[in-house]
Amino acid sequence: MTLLDRIATEISATGPMYFDRFMEMALYDPGDGFFGAGRLRSHREGDFLTSPEVSPLFGETLARFVAGERDRIGGLDAVIDCGAGSGALLAGLVDEIPDLLSYAVEVSPAARESIQARVPGVVVVGALDEIPERLRGVIIANELVDNLPAAVAVRTGDGWEEEAVAIVGDRLGAAPVAARPDVAAWAERFAPGLPAGSRVEVQLGAARWLLAALQTIDAGAVVMIDYGDTADGLRNRRAQGTVRTYRAHHLGPDPLLEPGATDITMDVAFDALAAVAAEAGAEVEYSTQAEFLTRWGLRDRLSELRHAELDAARSGPVMERLQLRSRVTEAETLLHPRGLGDFRALVVRRPSTATA
Repeated sequence: MTLLDRIATEISATGPMYFDRFMEMALYDPGDGFFGAGRLRSHREGDFLTSPEVSPLFGETLARFVAGERDRIGGLDAVIDCGAGSGALLAGLVDEIPDLLSYAVEVSPAARESIQARVPGVVVVGALDEIPERLRGVIIANELVDNLPAAVAVRTGDGWEEEAVAIVGDRLGAAPVAARPDVAAWAERFAPGLPAGSRVEVQLGAARWLLAALQTIDAGAVVMIDYGDTADGLRNRRAQGTVRTYRAHHLGPDPLLEPGATDITMDVAFDALAAVAAEAGAEVEYSTQAEFLTRWGLRDRLSELRHAELDAARSGPVMERLQLRSRVTEAETLLHPRGLGDFRALVVRRPSTATA
């Protein structure tokens, strides 16, 4: 039975399927989900590239952030990369801090193989709850939260309904259903004042993930880097919503057409995550990716590389000049204000005196 058949069977048995359940099956089904099965997704021959695949300087810069957290709290037990993908981030980070215990959390079998080959010594697990709780550590989630299952709420004249997945003719289609109370409450709190017909991705799964991450560390930080914005920044994107698919480095079809064959993603509601963190007693720092990477030394590193490139242009071998030019271009890409540099970074810190 195909994934589409299993989704249709569940809908036939229980009625329209909430979108977060559909997204969970489409992305993470162990037999046919986009991440649960199949090839490695995050590399040049795959479906998308993330910042660590663009440049090893991303992991190198994150290593300085991790070292800063180690100094802040007086030592670390581990660094944990959630949604570790190809292992590119950890590879760059471990090169800078080789003596730190590292975990990779990854559901994709193909990605786990890549991580184990690329980062010897890393402990690879399938879920965050497989890591001992109350560590002094840093948890990194780069382009993870946008893939966590979310509901879709639609503003009506007098409240909210949900957009579920139903069988329409001989295919899957959207169907309105009554909104669950927690979905309606989230939408009202973090997407207020929208006109009727507006579509909102209700990211309760992301909130649960963040709380679990904070439960894992006794002191340290969780850093989430992704595309998204605050409620004000997302307001103009709510007319159609931000759910979209990717495949082979291009925007893909409607997510209901080929479940399991495309990435399903959305803009992250960062103010909702910041509220979760603050209510859990954590400290919050919010910026663009460019600002975050600059704070931890990437622009200084870029300046060094540019000077080295100029020196090599005067007297260095051709290959050295080309390698330095490539490294400069990669760093500029990470910082570009209309590209990766405009991604957002949310740092959530546990104070060094945190208790269970």
